[in-house]
Amino acid sequence: MRIAVDAMGGDYGPPPILEGAYQAVRELDVEVVLVGEEGSLKEQLRRANYTDPRLTIRHAPQVVEMHESPAAVARKKRDSSIWIATELVKSGEASAVISAGNTGASMVAAFFVLEVIKGVERPAIATTLPTLTGTAVMLDVGANVDCTSRHLEQFALMGNEYAKHLYGKPNPRVGLLSIGEEDTKGNEVTKEAFKLLKALPINFIGNVEGRDVYSGSADVIVCDGFIGNVALKISEGVADTIKKLLMKELAGSFLGRLAYPLVAGPLLRLRRRIDYAEFGGAPLLGVNGVCMICHGRSSAKAIKNAIKRAKAMVESRLNELIRRDIEESLASPRQSGQEGVPA
Repeated sequence: MRIAVDAMGGDYGPPPILEGAYQAVRELDVEVVLVGEEGSLKEQLRRANYTDPRLTIRHAPQVVEMHESPAAVARKKRDSSIWIATELVKSGEASAVISAGNTGASMVAAFFVLEVIKGVERPAIATTLPTLTGTAVMLDVGANVDCTSRHLEQFALMGNEYAKHLYGKPNPRVGLLSIGEEDTKGNEVTKEAFKLLKALPINFIGNVEGRDVYSGSADVIVCDGFIGNVALKISEGVADTIKKLLMKELAGSFLGRLAYPLVAGPLLRLRRRIDYAEFGGAPLLGVNGVCMICHGRSSAKAIKNAIKRAKAMVESRLNELIRRDIEESLASPRQSGQEGVPA
């Protein structure tokens, strides 16, 4: 299997991406095409002594910077690393595309090059969250700021298949993120979405509140991209703050320093559970191809795990399953069709 990686994206430039790609070809039985400025990538691979025939380069003369408008990618930067990497999936030269660069640019490239699955109005970014009982999937976490109830219905179907086949949950519990458990709680969009999700052939457990996200009561949590992104960023901040406060308390007293060897193991396991690098990246569900969006601060470990996740998505034939569900559950006169580029 060949995976296309945008080697020019990310806050730290190519080095961690190249290292993660090299680790992947050595450990995961995949080939990786590094897409970016050929001369620079060749030199960096040479300096790092990353020599493996399964690691190749595809030249892309342009780079999309983090501050650039995503819409500009389609108009002015079709020779950029993210656009060309996505085209490799469209042409069949690669099975998946991965980028730690401009998230909006990744979504625009996927939307225009791969296009959405028939019947899907908006693709959604699905992230994995640690819970008290294992893991949960939340979507959308940033692809769509404003959503209709129909979009949330489609997110529920896509998240249901993702949890089934990527996390081995045969009957995922699907919850709708709202401000109360009752079906009368929430805004007009969530109240209408509640009715739609209740009619779907999924294990819909009703509304879940913010405090329930990490409890493990739901395997799939559905929300719009604005709420999902805010919730995700708050969670990252809280996790980082708790970690720093705990280390500060342990280092601030003699008893704390004395106890540290006893708690170091559990702390390390906790850190691994909440570390985004363990999950690699978040897939953009609903497009005709596997597209993995990684954190801008992704380490080599995160890139390697994103490649691992992408490989699993391809092998599970997830897109075909999503397409089947959309066709079976949403192919009706009320389907309004595609509504344009994700917000």
